[in-house]
Amino acid sequence: MKKVPLSKALGRYSRRALLCATAALSASVMLATAAYAAPKTAAVNTTGLAVTDDEVTVGILHSVTGTMAISETGSVQAEKLAIEQINAMGGVLGRKIKYIQEDGASDWPTFAEKSKKLLVNDNVAAVFGCWTSASRKAVLPVFEQYNGMLYYPTFYEGLEQSPNVIYTGQEATQQILAGIDWVVKEKGAKSFFLLGSDYIWPRTSNKIARKHIEKKGLKVVGEEYYPLGHTQFNSVINKIKLKKPDVIYGIVVGGSNVAFYKQLKAAGIDLTKEKPLLLTISVTEDEIRGIGGENIEGAYAAMKYFQSLDNPNNKAFVKAFKEKYGDDIVIGDVTQAAYLGPWLWKAAVEKAGSFDIDKVREASPGIELTTAPEGYVRIHENHHLWSKTRVGHAKKDGQYDVVYETKELMEPDPFPKGYQ
Repeated sequence: MKKVPLSKALGRYSRRALLCATAALSASVMLATAAYAAPKTAAVNTTGLAVTDDEVTVGILHSVTGTMAISETGSVQAEKLAIEQINAMGGVLGRKIKYIQEDGASDWPTFAEKSKKLLVNDNVAAVFGCWTSASRKAVLPVFEQYNGMLYYPTFYEGLEQSPNVIYTGQEATQQILAGIDWVVKEKGAKSFFLLGSDYIWPRTSNKIARKHIEKKGLKVVGEEYYPLGHTQFNSVINKIKLKKPDVIYGIVVGGSNVAFYKQLKAAGIDLTKEKPLLLTISVTEDEIRGIGGENIEGAYAAMKYFQSLDNPNNKAFVKAFKEKYGDDIVIGDVTQAAYLGPWLWKAAVEKAGSFDIDKVREASPGIELTTAPEGYVRIHENHHLWSKTRVGHAKKDGQYDVVYETKELMEPDPFPKGYQ
């Protein structure tokens, strides 16, 4: 199939056709869906999944209420956009995708309960969902017991590899270690204050960060944690001012970010002066929308995707996203990673020629997406993605300027030697 340059596609198509064109350009990772006889259901669904002659049902499981809604709403939007685009180009193995959406409600037992419903009652063929590591850990035993497939979009601490999960975000070596290496080399950082929300991802991430910092002969001068939803940070801000670290390493999650960054500014810490410099691995454009660009301007973030990435794939993605959800919408790292999930699943299903979970799992390693908004990604045998690491500099308008990116894709290593 001849590829149409995205720049031409943007000017040529109507909104509906643009969605089709954007989706069609992703055909390099999947079988062509030009008119053909869809395979019989009995041949592509041997395990009782929710697959009919013309539909396949999947699940979407994120928090749309509670403190994590500020972060997870974008993931829901991205997954629905990808499904709409895939359906516009003919679906998966000739079947349109239908989704059942459940709300994890920022509560880990609820995530487990809803995942069981999706797998056992609804028999979904895949689930796109979760955000926090706590929610992922809560649902993991359910997916492994009932042999479901989860596409998990969030950057996380690593130290995990499940046959029932495709991790479309980055793990510690691609984000934590690479980000610290950058701030030490480029900014001469020698002392760090570690700050996080109080659950598994921030604590484990900071454990890895501390080991890396100390291996470099540098210092951690403070380490503090606060519950999800916490809004009173004046005490820790005073400690930071007293300790005078070169870097505040911030892993505050969800709605708490709004209070933290506003209080940081009110306490007289101007992040644009970089004394101290703030490096975060948890604040995407989605969170900045709630924080306010004026309250976080000057901070740095280590991630793989920023909305401002200047490539044709991303321009088409941002345009389609804004046309569907409004011009004032923003797109963060996890939102983009969530968008990859349905595309990677479609590719694996069509490579396998089946919706059966075992066959999709076997087909997944090596799947590549050349038209991902972030650029090019490929599924590793460990179910994580090869991807680039980037550092963004927060601007007042709520966007990030990309100031650094790795030259090559980074191989995912969820179990880095010496950090377990």
